Amino acid sequence: MNSMATTAPAHAVAGKSGARRTIAAMTIGNALEFFDFTVFSFFAITIGKLFFPSMSPYGQLMLAVATFGVGYVMRPVGGVIIGAYADRKGRKAAMTLTINLMALGCLLIGLAPTYAQAGLFGPCLIVFARLLQGFSAGGEVGASTTMLIELSTPRTRGYFASWQFASQGLGVTAGAVTAMILSGVLSVESLESWGWRVPFLLGVVIAPIGAYIRRHQAETLKLDQRVPERSTVSIVFRDHFKSVVLGTLLTLGSTVTAYTITFYMPTFAIRELGLSTSNALLAGTLSGLMTFLVSPLAGKLTDQVGRKPLILFGRIGVLLLVYPCFLWMIGSPGQASLMVSVIALSILLAIMTSSVITVIPEMFPQAVRATGMSIVYSVGVAIFGGFQQLVATWLISFTGNKLAPAFYLMACLLVSTFSLIWIKDRTGQVLH
Repeated sequence: MNSMATTAPAHAVAGKSGARRTIAAMTIGNALEFFDFTVFSFFAITIGKLFFPSMSPYGQLMLAVATFGVGYVMRPVGGVIIGAYADRKGRKAAMTLTINLMALGCLLIGLAPTYAQAGLFGPCLIVFARLLQGFSAGGEVGASTTMLIELSTPRTRGYFASWQFASQGLGVTAGAVTAMILSGVLSVESLESWGWRVPFLLGVVIAPIGAYIRRHQAETLKLDQRVPERSTVSIVFRDHFKSVVLGTLLTLGSTVTAYTITFYMPTFAIRELGLSTSNALLAGTLSGLMTFLVSPLAGKLTDQVGRKPLILFGRIGVLLLVYPCFLWMIGSPGQASLMVSVIALSILLAIMTSSVITVIPEMFPQAVRATGMSIVYSVGVAIFGGFQQLVATWLISFTGNKLAPAFYLMACLLVSTFSLIWIKDRTGQVLH
């Protein structure tokens, strides 16, 4: 490795305390996003019953997860607009905007009247709130991940970026624990009446804390590094279109894996395996916990051995295990088969995704990095992540085969992994 590859950028954080503050500031918005998405996913059956009462049980669930997924339609829009805003006005301004929009979405969902209380207004308000959150989330990951790698050194870039995915695990864990506590202490009547609203209102309280922390963080994009207004999107598609395509394709596999294991598995456990809500919530908690614990370790390892080896290791592991895991859960539905499957697959997910989330911003120059990262991540998640639960539920209903989600995941992973052939591994290199 030459001397250029080991030189730290001028704005790199110094010391452990500085690193901790930076990581907390950059990831709190992402954690809030996944906290909200987790509780929405875990209460999908309850939300379906309250807001779509005229449908069959399968119809209620499908409309609920479709409402969950509709927010992802706005992710590419938010990715383009907020990503470009981050490249023009700075990372801090964009991240303050996204966390405030997330809080507003949480508030609207937490206060939305049910179908019985307000007719169609209730479901429409839920859909609007999810669209708002999707718009916000589309720009959140791009701006915050970009700032993480810009505040790191070439030798710590993977570790810093891995906290972005670790924060998702933290949000999932907090959301699952909150849902588990509410389900344990409240009656079914109380849960359906008001209990399901509590987590969303808690999210409103977290947002001001995150906004305060972010306002006191250093800016990494200097005025002389910014490109002319309204030009970042055109530059990305004109000069870096290949990176957009390859990055989106790479995101496909990790996204479908994450949403299958973390968000769909609890619903699958209740609906298809007949397991209790407490077992399903425990599975979600363990998945988030494994993501939170393993991601930083994988981030450190990817700085030593490279991005591609860890991506391949994780994906091959999932391909080998996902079918036997689903077969075991279906053949012997119970706590043991569900928990072991979720833990094993979540560890592999964290190993591969910690590298993926580092590779994508490394593919773009600093002046358009937030825009490129936002577009790639939001489009990949919107197309393949947000509607994963809907696709899985429909596949089981259409084919009558409970193994259908496993086959869908395997196909997505295989197609996605081909992109690594053309992606350059930039581990340890100084970025432009």
